[in-house]
Amino acid sequence: MSPTTHTGKKLPDVHGIDLERLLAELTAIRAELVAVPDSPRHCLDEVHANYRKSARNLLHYLALRRRDLRPLQLRLAALGLSSIGRAESHVLATIDAILQVLHRLVKRPWHPSLSPETEVIDFMDGQRLLAEHTESLLGPASPERGVRIMVTMPSEAADDYTIIENLLQQGMNCMRINCAHDEPTRWLQMIDNLKRAERSLGLPCKVVMDLAGPKLRTGPLEPGPAVIRIRPRRDVFGRVVAPARVWLTPKDAARQPPTPASATLPVPGLWLARLRLGDRLTCADARHARRSFTVVDVTDGGCWAESVKTAYIVPGTVLRRRGGRVGIDDETVVEHIPSQTNSIFLQQGDLLVLTLDSRPGRPAVLDSAGQVLTPAMIGCTIPAVFEDVRSGEPVWFDDGKIGGVIEKVENDRVHIRITHAPLRGARLKGDKGINLPDSDFRLAAMTAKDVEDLSFVAQHADVVELSFANTAHDVESLQQHLEYLGTRQPAIVLKIETRRAFENLPDMLFAVMRTQCCGVMIARGDLAVECGFERLAEVQEEILWICEAAHVPVIWATQVLETLAKKGMPSRAEITDAAMGDRAECVMLNKGPHVVNAVRVLHDILHRMQSHQSKKLSMLRELRLAHG
Repeated sequence: MSPTTHTGKKLPDVHGIDLERLLAELTAIRAELVAVPDSPRHCLDEVHANYRKSARNLLHYLALRRRDLRPLQLRLAALGLSSIGRAESHVLATIDAILQVLHRLVKRPWHPSLSPETEVIDFMDGQRLLAEHTESLLGPASPERGVRIMVTMPSEAADDYTIIENLLQQGMNCMRINCAHDEPTRWLQMIDNLKRAERSLGLPCKVVMDLAGPKLRTGPLEPGPAVIRIRPRRDVFGRVVAPARVWLTPKDAARQPPTPASATLPVPGLWLARLRLGDRLTCADARHARRSFTVVDVTDGGCWAESVKTAYIVPGTVLRRRGGRVGIDDETVVEHIPSQTNSIFLQQGDLLVLTLDSRPGRPAVLDSAGQVLTPAMIGCTIPAVFEDVRSGEPVWFDDGKIGGVIEKVENDRVHIRITHAPLRGARLKGDKGINLPDSDFRLAAMTAKDVEDLSFVAQHADVVELSFANTAHDVESLQQHLEYLGTRQPAIVLKIETRRAFENLPDMLFAVMRTQCCGVMIARGDLAVECGFERLAEVQEEILWICEAAHVPVIWATQVLETLAKKGMPSRAEITDAAMGDRAECVMLNKGPHVVNAVRVLHDILHRMQSHQSKKLSMLRELRLAHG
């Protein structure tokens, strides 16, 4: 039977949807939204005036998303109404607009009730608030695109002004300095270079500084063998196509080779000074193989020698000079050869012992048959985590490249069975990240180093990024330190890079919105390991929704155009990933030798995408394909 109006007339059957039931359901949702801000009153009272309306809208959005809206969305879509799928920035206004239309359909007047202090944020208000907060945090948008570009500075940017000038010219809007690297003198040189480039080009750029935070990493390893392998280039048949080029330089005044070298050998300066073009150098290498090198060039800084055979040179190797013209022999000993960086080779099924002391780790010790005598061992940078790990919990190393499960926890070590590694194994080095996604350990976001660095950051940066922020208390701690340092208050960006941070995001947003200006970074590297790679797309979407509801700008970070920045050629997948960054207010690029080109490519991608996409809304510009 068809529903009726309050006058007794039958309502039209609209695609079999019960309008009265739909109306009652949306009315109940609205009542919940209007009542919500009355309970967590402190959330609204403590936020900065800039975010008062935004905090109320965030409360509305959280209340809305506590229920499964999918059946309601389908019924609304069937009526040609909004499916609530774009309600983030203006929740109550979206519900009111739908209710207004439904009341007209049932031919019933409607006058929504509001408390005197409730101000409904409409679609334009939501867009305006997000745009204002974004400009305050990240600076003005470029003329051709709304999404900003942030670039992490390499150490060379302190000495080479042209790096920063080229980045700014290609479209960089924010310069990011990672406090985990370099030191205040170098940071100041980078900032001075940026100011010079801003004056030269007439372009503004924000200074963003990233506190290192308590990054859990592997400890050092014992040095590897001191050996240099010198080998010529060969074709697929093993034939030499180019000799090995060896740079001989004085050991007491060593100079870098003027062009790429196969190896550099430091030798006594007096012996080197006697070398002449065409001299032949001979030695017995580490395998006792007879090898020879021919001197092909003599310069003020050193000599070039070539060889067509592979040689392994170690400390103590004797180099003999045979002078073809004078017929005399003399010799010298190679003394200073740096140790190779050591690593631990791991395969599925191997045992790795994680220790809490600072002694250098080492690879596994094998017997003559290849059986393990002593398992591989490596330390960690934060021994306090040993108090909170348990058997059965997963452990990931080096951004998820190697994974294992804790088998046993002892007072001073943890036994880990490797369960995830490439088929041919992988090498674990020192200073690589460790993630314990299921372990319930508590670490403050700010370390003693961060507190020390903050005095420089507060004085020179426009934005401070809080690494490994996991709770509202972490945010409050940073705010307290900044207040103590003085009146100059940089904006705060929360880096969301752990599972706990993701789960506590709403609480942390209410805390950071007490600041005049704030933002959120999706640090996808650690976040993917913590939440699971298969969940990353889902998690980053939820962060985008929550932050849009709070009108808080989001920075899309980690491995954006990574191979382009490092190797000069992007993969197809990362081009698509960069285009998805248009959903955020800023995209961050990491450093690399080709980062200037990466900025140019990213600028072009974001410029093209903004005519197709705005947050979750598809923009229906004219399609050329439609004219076919």
